[in-house]
Amino acid sequence: MNKVMVLLSGGMDSTVLATKLLREGHRVQGLTIHYGQRHAREIDAAVRVAQALNIQQHTIWVPEGILANAESSQSGGAAVPEGSYDEESMKATVVPNRNMFLLSIAVARAIAEKCSLVAYAAHVGDHAIYPDCREEFVLAMARAVSLCDWNPPALVAPFTNRTKAEIVQIGIDADAPFEHTWTCYKGGLRHCGRCGTCVERLEAFDKAGYIDPVQYADYEFWRTAVKR
Repeated sequence: MNKVMVLLSGGMDSTVLATKLLREGHRVQGLTIHYGQRHAREIDAAVRVAQALNIQQHTIWVPEGILANAESSQSGGAAVPEGSYDEESMKATVVPNRNMFLLSIAVARAIAEKCSLVAYAAHVGDHAIYPDCREEFVLAMARAVSLCDWNPPALVAPFTNRTKAEIVQIGIDADAPFEHTWTCYKGGLRHCGRCGTCVERLEAFDKAGYIDPVQYADYEFWRTAVKR
């Protein structure tokens, strides 16, 4: 099977992706990048996920906050909006060109480690909000990666046409360690339950018919938010 470099954020989607690849027999390496995000608790979550999945090679890379000054709620440049994740206000969470930056690092690491694949977990629900999660972006990056080295890895993003609820189901089937993941953009002691990512996650678990195992400060807000 393939040796795969997975961008492991500590969030739900990348955890499901890493779990799925491991269950398929691939040799997975994890790369977590601390770029100055407000919700840095996901870094600790990535460590716990890697341990739970027995990923032997897990690297945490700190690029000295290159993206930390971006005007985004994720990097501390704006307040974290609350409510449904498909609202216009959620575009405040965009960190400009983040995935190109993260993927470039992952590809460089993959080449050094002689990985044949680089995988990241962009999904269909991100497309309207994050330009660098669109399938067109993935295809363009895959083409660029194919030209960047004499022995380049292939770039794969198998969830680009999957909904969040479908990713939950894939994770349940693969026994993903959801309990160790971190999603909330506010970065408190518990998931807030009110920011867009919390709302999206809770709605996805509900649609898939499962109870989310992580704790929330406000577990019921999402029901009102998705009806707006």
